[in-house]
Amino acid sequence: MKKISRNTGAMLTIALLFSFVNQLSAQKISVKDLTVEHLTNPLSIDNPKPRFSWKIISDVKNTKQGNYEIRLGTAAKIDKVLWKTTVNNDQSVLIAYDGPQLSSKTKYFWQVKVKDNHGNTSAWSPMQYFQTGLKPEDWKAKWIAVEGKDTSLASPLFRKEFSLKKDVRSATAYITAKGLYEAGINGERVSDSYFAPGWTSYKNHIQYQVYELGKTLKKGSNVIGVSLGDGWYKGRIGFGSQKEFYGNTRALLLQLEVEYTDGSKETIVSDNSWKTSYGAIRTSNIYDGDTYDARFEQLGWNNTNFKENASWKPVQELANGPEKLVGMSGPQVRKHEEFKALKIFKTPVGETVVDFGQNLVGWVMLKAKGAAGTKITISHAEVLTKEGNFYTTNLRTAKQQNNYILKGEAEQVFEPHFSFQGFRYVKIDGYPGELKLSDLTAVAVYSDMKTSGKFSTSNPLLNQLQHNIQWGQKGNFVDVPTDCPQRDERLGWTGDAQAFAATAAYNMDVSGFFTKWLKDVSADQLPNGSVPFVVPNVLNQNDAGSAGWADVATIIPWDMYILYGDKGLLETQYDSMKKWVDYISSKSKNNLWNTGFHFGDWLFYRPIDDNDGRAAVTDKYMIAQTFYAHSTQLLLNAARVLGKTDDVAKYSDLLEKIKEAYIKENMTPSGKLISNTQTAYVLALQFDMLPENLRAQAAQRLVDNVRDYGNHLTTGFLGTPYLCHVLSRFGHEDVAYDLLLQESYPSWLYPVKMGATTIWERWDGIKQDGSFQTADMNSFNHYAYGAIGDWMYKNIAGINPVSTQPGYKAILIAPRPGGKLTNASAELETAYGTIKSSWTIVNGIFKLDVTVPANTTAKVILPKTDKKEEIGSGSYHFEYKY
Repeated sequence: MKKISRNTGAMLTIALLFSFVNQLSAQKISVKDLTVEHLTNPLSIDNPKPRFSWKIISDVKNTKQGNYEIRLGTAAKIDKVLWKTTVNNDQSVLIAYDGPQLSSKTKYFWQVKVKDNHGNTSAWSPMQYFQTGLKPEDWKAKWIAVEGKDTSLASPLFRKEFSLKKDVRSATAYITAKGLYEAGINGERVSDSYFAPGWTSYKNHIQYQVYELGKTLKKGSNVIGVSLGDGWYKGRIGFGSQKEFYGNTRALLLQLEVEYTDGSKETIVSDNSWKTSYGAIRTSNIYDGDTYDARFEQLGWNNTNFKENASWKPVQELANGPEKLVGMSGPQVRKHEEFKALKIFKTPVGETVVDFGQNLVGWVMLKAKGAAGTKITISHAEVLTKEGNFYTTNLRTAKQQNNYILKGEAEQVFEPHFSFQGFRYVKIDGYPGELKLSDLTAVAVYSDMKTSGKFSTSNPLLNQLQHNIQWGQKGNFVDVPTDCPQRDERLGWTGDAQAFAATAAYNMDVSGFFTKWLKDVSADQLPNGSVPFVVPNVLNQNDAGSAGWADVATIIPWDMYILYGDKGLLETQYDSMKKWVDYISSKSKNNLWNTGFHFGDWLFYRPIDDNDGRAAVTDKYMIAQTFYAHSTQLLLNAARVLGKTDDVAKYSDLLEKIKEAYIKENMTPSGKLISNTQTAYVLALQFDMLPENLRAQAAQRLVDNVRDYGNHLTTGFLGTPYLCHVLSRFGHEDVAYDLLLQESYPSWLYPVKMGATTIWERWDGIKQDGSFQTADMNSFNHYAYGAIGDWMYKNIAGINPVSTQPGYKAILIAPRPGGKLTNASAELETAYGTIKSSWTIVNGIFKLDVTVPANTTAKVILPKTDKKEEIGSGSYHFEYKY
C-alpha cells in the first residue's frame, strides 16, 4: 500500500490509497462484452456499416488502449479474412465497419484484439458474430391469414408440415406478424421471448425476428406451428373502445431457410399451402386478458404425427402492405423474476385474494385440476382499499382478467399468451378445491435490458425508493416506455419518457431500447414537425405538439449521446430534432411560443379546497418557452457535434432571441417570475433562461418557496426531474436533501411510507386517511416521478458523465454527502466497464473508494475540500477528516 498525504492550511489530511499489482504477473489484458449496435450476436442488422464495441480488462493501473485490430470473415474460424483493420487510437465503442459491402441475410464472424499504453497485447477475443438483415427482395414468403374476414375472437393457429430430405447443417427462420405471434418447431417454442414482433409504428414499419433452428429441425418430417393474438395491431388500444387501429386482419409472414450438410439449400415459406384452425385461446386482449379453454386444445398441433381434422382450413394469401419490414434494434420481451405467493386470505367482503408482495408487470402461472368446464378467473389489482378489499376501480374499463376453463384431466399450469397485467394482488374465483400458495407463481415480464446500475445508502427509505424506481421502470418498459401497465391506457407517453430517460440509463442498459423507440418517434412525427403525445401514436393526429412531451424528439437523442456515446443515433435523429424546433418556430410570434395546447406541469401540487391559492399553477406558455429554449439548445449541441456549422450559427441566434422573449414576457426587472412556483424557477434556472446576474436571486426565491411549503415539493411531471439538480447547482444542497428525505405528502418518500413498491402517478395516490385519489387517473406504477434517481446517482453517489467525452469515456466522481447519510454506494456498468463510487463517514472521517474502468479517465472532486484528483483506470481510496 502506498499512502500520499497532503496538508492544507486547516491541517486537512487527504490520503490517497491505492494498490499496486505485481507488474510481472499482470501484464496481460483481455477484451470482453463484444457487441454490434449495442447487441450481443444480433441476427438482423440493418445498418450497412455496423458498429463494434468492446470492453478492456486489465489489472494494471492507468491502462488505455493504444491500438486495436479487428478482423471479420464469413466462417467461424475466419480462415478467409473479408475485412481487417488496425487503428492506433483509444476508441473502443461503436467503431464503424469500413470494409466491402456486406451481403444481406449473411452471418459474419468477428474478433478484436488490443494493445495498451503499457505495451501489453491481448489475445484475440472469443469469436463473435452478427447477421445482416433481409432486403425487400429477399422475402419470398407471403402474408397469410384465415379465410374470409378475421372476425373470430379466438387466436388462429397456422400449421405447415414439410419434409427435409437431407441432414441439416443450419436453419434460420424469419418471422413477423400483424398482431402478436408465438411460434414452435416440432412442438418446441422457437424462442423464450414474448409479444413478438413488438409494438412499432406499424403503418410505417414492422419488425421481424430471426431464429437459429438448426438443432431443432431433423431429416424427415417437420412441422412449423404459429398462433396469433390481437395484440396492439388489432386489439383494443388507446382510449374508449378503439379497436383495429392498425388493421382488422391478423396475419403471419414466415420464411425458413435451410442449409444441408452437403451445401445445398431449401426454403420453406408461408403461402397458401398452409392450414389454419383455432385452439384453446378463445380471446386475447392487451387490456382485458386472455381466455383459455383447455377443452379446445389440439394437442400436438405444432408437432409431427398430428392428424388434422375438419376444422383445419386452407389459408388465404394477402398482398404486401406499404409498411417496411425491419430488423430488431432493441431487446425482446422476456420473463425475469419470479415471485412466490406470500399470503392467501379472505377480504372483509369474502373475496379470495393472493398477495405477492411486489407490484409487478407480467402474469400469474396457476396450477389447477378439476372437472371439465370449471372456470377459474384471475383478476388483478395493485392495491387494496383501506378496509382491505380488492380494488380495481382505477383500471377504468380494463378488465385485466385471465380466464381458464379446465378440461377435466391431469393438473395443468395456465398462463396467458398475448396479454400482461400490472398487479400485486390477484383475486381468484372458481378455483376447484383448496387453493395453496404453491399453486401460484407470479412472473415479471419486461424488455430484456441488462441491469447496469446499483445504488444504496444508509437510509432504508431511500433504498426502498430506489427499489421502487427500478420496478417502475421494469413494469413500464415492456417493448415501449409506457405511462402505466395496468389500466386501459398503457401508451408510450412522450413526456414521461423524456423525464425519466437519464434515470433509466443508470438502472438498466436502455441503449437498444430507446434506439428502437426513437425510430417510432421519427416515424410518427407529423409532416409539419409536431410530435405526438404518445408514440406509437394511436390517438388523433391533432394530439401532438405539447411542450415537455414533444421535446422527447431532442431530449432523448441527446441523452443517449451523452450516456452511451452514440453519435450515430444523434445523426439518425437529427432531422427529427430539427423538424421539431422548426415546428415551434412556425407556431411562435416574435420568438414567443404562446400558442397551442400544452399539458403544462402535469399533476403539480394542488390542495383540496384551495381557498388561499396554494396550488402550484405554472403558466403553460411560460413552461413552453423554456422547453423551446431547451430543445433549441440541444439541437445546437447536436449540430456542433455533427459539424453542421450553418445550423450552429442559425440556432445560436435563435436561442438568444428565445431567451430575450422569455425575459420580456415572464420576468420583472427585479428577477421575479410571473408564476411564483417551484417549477417556474426550476425550469428558468435549469435551461439558463435568466441573465447570470439574476440567477442567484432566482435560486433563493426557489429556496424560499420550498421553505414556505414546509420543505415540500410542489412540482409536477416537468419540474420534478430538475428540482434537486437546480438546488445543488446553485449551492443549496441542503435544501435538495430536505426535499428528498421529506416523509410527508407531497414528497418522494410519502408513498414509500405508505407501503409503495413502485413509483405512483400521483404524490398522494393513497391519501393520508387511506382513501384513494381520483380513480380515473390513479396508477400505482408510473415511473415519471422516479426521475429523482438521476440526481441520486449523480449527487449522492457522485457518478457523472462528461459531455465533452460522452459515453463515460471521461468520468466525474463528485459525491455530495448530506441528509445525515453515513454511507452511499453505487456502481454503473458503462460501455467501457464498471464504475464504482462508495463513501462512508465514520467518526468524522470521510472515506471514498472509486473504481475506474480501463480505457477511461476520471476527475474526482472531494467534498468539503478544494481537492481535485485526475486519475486513470484502477481502484483508489481517499480518506480524510471531514
